[in-house]
Amino acid sequence: MNSDSRATTYSYRGARAMVLLHEEYLRSCLRTWKLGKEAGILLPVTDDPDYESMESLLRHILGAARGYMVWMCEKLELPDPTIDPVPNLDKIAELGESYLEHLLERWRTPLRDVSVERFGIPTYPSRWGVDYCIDAMLEHAVRHPIRHEFQLKELIRVRGEES
Repeated sequence: MNSDSRATTYSYRGARAMVLLHEEYLRSCLRTWKLGKEAGILLPVTDDPDYESMESLLRHILGAARGYMVWMCEKLELPDPTIDPVPNLDKIAELGESYLEHLLERWRTPLRDVSVERFGIPTYPSRWGVDYCIDAMLEHAVRHPIRHEFQLKELIRVRGEES
């Protein structure tokens, strides 16, 4: 984790913890994605465009992280966090690591001055139709790369057993 994110003070320390955990797990997920890419794993066949390729999966993971912070800032009426759009599919493998650094840097400060009360009430509809309070969206953002990293590790393990 970047020392800047550890030094940032937050009105609500729970938000600080989630931002730090999000950073840790996104970094770990990217490392595992690279291992999977090097191992030549194939994603299971599905109609979901986010799973068409390893590149589409990485773009999904990073795009979701961007979307969570943009959504929270919108709902809390905070300034736009100015997170660049995710690189295109043909560039995501090459630019994934540098984009991740940009993304994490933009994640570090938007929520720092938000009072604890605003994290729990009210709830807001997510872009996929489920209601979340800000605290729950932060937890969702942390779990997202963990879930995908678990899936990738399973595929890497199976690939190793087949070799």
